Amino acid sequence: MACKHLLGLDGFPLAAAREIFTRAARYKAERGTAAAERPLAGQTWALIFSKSSTRTRVSFEVGIREMGGESLFLSATDIQLGRGEPIKDTARVLGRMVHGAVIRTFAQADVDEFARFGAIPTVNALTDEEHPCQVLTDIFTFEEKRGPIVGKRIAFIGDAACNMGRSWAYAARTFGFQVVFAAPAGYECPVTHGNVVHTHSPAEAARGADLLYTDVWISMGKEAESAQRLKDMEPYQINAALLAEAKPGALVLHCLPAYRGKEITEEVLEAHAGDIFDQAENRLHVQKGVLDWLVR
Repeated sequence: MACKHLLGLDGFPLAAAREIFTRAARYKAERGTAAAERPLAGQTWALIFSKSSTRTRVSFEVGIREMGGESLFLSATDIQLGRGEPIKDTARVLGRMVHGAVIRTFAQADVDEFARFGAIPTVNALTDEEHPCQVLTDIFTFEEKRGPIVGKRIAFIGDAACNMGRSWAYAARTFGFQVVFAAPAGYECPVTHGNVVHTHSPAEAARGADLLYTDVWISMGKEAESAQRLKDMEPYQINAALLAEAKPGALVLHCLPAYRGKEITEEVLEAHAGDIFDQAENRLHVQKGVLDWLVR
């Protein structure tokens, strides 16, 4: 039987996502109890990270260990990949030594190629194109707090051309909700379909929204554009005035790290910190759900 992968959310089956959520909820409820399952016992998983990470790295390392496995962290400078070895050769070597791979890198094509040549379960832990683990966690968190996401209105404020914007757009089609992107000209999400709306007005996007969502204005690799991005993004902040446009009781989420006073105010972030840090914690539980789904 061919091994399963989580490489992105474009075309990812709804049934698989729902299965991951069911398993994540179970792992969350049973964490630290005798009932907690250990399906990775005897396995070693490689974490290959070319980009820095807090939540993704910690959630996968802890998740793998709590599921009975061992994790092997490899930065690009630790292995020959950092000296120019083709990704397909690295994949073919590691595929004979480890049981799965979690990859955080720049090019989506590298993750896809690793999965093809490594022939072991492979997880996209962030590329410049997508961040599927984060958006699955975001949807899991929304449904945990507000019920089914189908038919809801999600307002994404800020840089919609980033990996988070693409993953939210793909997820909207799969889960059946509407995502409204409010972004400056030149920062629009490149993914368009019937569940995606584009606007340059944050107030229009937020009006009647069930969830306000944002990400950093300066993604990793975009530091050289900092000055221009800060200028362009200044009107695209989640603040009290924008929150007032949303549906009463609207959820506010942020995938973190958060830069207070830029994409979100200190006031709004702290008022919704309980939900935002529940969202961060849920990375662990959903990551476990992903791993469990991959190996069953």
